[in-house]
Amino acid sequence: MIFDTHAHYDDKQFDEDRDRILSSMQEQGVGTIVDASATVDSWERVLELTRRYSFVYGMIGVHPDEVGDLNEENFARMEQLLHEEKIVAVGEIGLDYYWDKEQHEIQKEWFICQLQLARKLNMPVNIHSREAAQDTMEIMKEHAADMKAIIHCYSYSKEMAEEYVKMGYLLGIGGVVTFKNAKKLKEVVKAVPLSHIVLETDCPYLAPEPNRGKRNASSNLIYVAQTIAQLKGTTTEEVIAVTEENARKFYGLDR
Repeated sequence: MIFDTHAHYDDKQFDEDRDRILSSMQEQGVGTIVDASATVDSWERVLELTRRYSFVYGMIGVHPDEVGDLNEENFARMEQLLHEEKIVAVGEIGLDYYWDKEQHEIQKEWFICQLQLARKLNMPVNIHSREAAQDTMEIMKEHAADMKAIIHCYSYSKEMAEEYVKMGYLLGIGGVVTFKNAKKLKEVVKAVPLSHIVLETDCPYLAPEPNRGKRNASSNLIYVAQTIAQLKGTTTEEVIAVTEENARKFYGLDR
């Protein structure tokens, strides 16, 4: 079944119909969802989702745009929450130089702190990197070279993708790959082994064609899987099966 490795069902855009949407996932072929934290305030909402739905797991972390809210007290709380039974990764964490909401040095400092915490707890990491290719790569090489990582919403070059694959990392591929103008990402998907790809929505954002511009949900991943299958010259069923296996191994949810 489809495994959504990165969603945000705690987002307020789902407040009106969250239960209806999540309750319909199994019948739409979605077997597992991992909900990613973005802010300190999101942590409890993510935990609540993991407790309410048997097929929902969570990550605890702070998005680079929100690291200004981190301090020693809530960082200690973060470590506590990472011991919760259904929390399977540290994420999403990383660097974002597109919005530039937080100073680059502060972003780097908290990125490294969160990587170090993941290492201490022997947990995988889910990495956000936007317009920060070189700094992200340098930090990952220095602080996470032997860790398990997904480069979420991968958006960089084929060459950098191949470098991440050499490091053993997985690439998170979502709705963008279905866009007509996503030539660079399509080349990445062609070049990278299916064994290093996982599916993700980043919902409610980045809905694929034919639903581009609408609120995204995990059921839309069928369109992503179909596009990857076309690019790889294989079947949609094969893409779904292999990416699910990749995700299960990554998050330690092997059957």
